[in-house]
Amino acid sequence: MNSQHIAGKGYLFIVSGPSGVGKTVLCNAIVAKYAPAVVYSISTTSRAPRGGETDGQEYNFCTAEDFEQAIGRNEFAEWAFVHGNYYGTPRQFLTDNLNIGRHVILNIDVQGAMKIRCEYPDSVMIFILPPSFEELESRIRKRNMDSEGSLLHRLENARKELDYREQYHHAIVNDNLDEAIKELSRIFKSYLNAASV
Repeated sequence: MNSQHIAGKGYLFIVSGPSGVGKTVLCNAIVAKYAPAVVYSISTTSRAPRGGETDGQEYNFCTAEDFEQAIGRNEFAEWAFVHGNYYGTPRQFLTDNLNIGRHVILNIDVQGAMKIRCEYPDSVMIFILPPSFEELESRIRKRNMDSEGSLLHRLENARKELDYREQYHHAIVNDNLDEAIKELSRIFKSYLNAASV
């Protein structure tokens, strides 16, 4: 358990892992199980919504100009410019929820996770691993969402992200989804129980 954690405050759970490893499914399962004690941090982005996405659901959507103004006001705990669009984690959402004792789950890449950890040093860091790199490549190919060039870029990024594994408190191999959900749930429960003592 994290000795830096302040009693009465919620825990910030940071979940990272390479693209295609199943982070979103795992995070959604945890929120469904522990809501309203656990809430999902929704990122802000300047990119346009994709088919079926709703503002405030998958992302908070805004213009690039609005995002840049928010950067100027220091409203993001972390932000990045990726593939021509801005993505960021609103600081106010994290702080407001943590201060009232609600736990926040944040699904974020490793670079963003390192930045968040600097601001929230008592964050609980959880890394999701594929059973093997070959299995990860197979999953990404089955999605069939990327060009070959884009797919190779994702795989290269995945190799780099796996090097960060040692920076995290917990690691879960998502070989069997039900087992991975159970393991993630056990981790959450241990912190939630500690917070309620």
